[in-house]
Amino acid sequence: MQLDNIDHVAIQVTHIARGVAFYKKNFNCEVEYEDQSWALLKFENTKLALVLPAEHPPHIAIIDDELEGGDVHRDGSRSKYEHDGYGNMVEIITYKDVK
Repeated sequence: MQLDNIDHVAIQVTHIARGVAFYKKNFNCEVEYEDQSWALLKFENTKLALVLPAEHPPHIAIIDDELEGGDVHRDGSRSKYEHDGYGNMVEIITYKDVK
């Protein structure tokens, strides 16, 4: 049985550029995307999304290429959010067949 892949973990920050600067200064990572509302940092084993509280909840994103429905995002992904029953948000995400 193949295990699922974690695509990214999203944490909330109050200022995207300052958050990116902190992680770039303290860790060896690359910026995959950055604007004023969110950023995506690539690490060796996963990605870290920095999000604003008014834009996205903190969450963990798990890839599911069989995902049906969901919202299409500006980066070409499609996803839906679910609560895990313990107060945490889980984003189910795919990058396949997004139109």
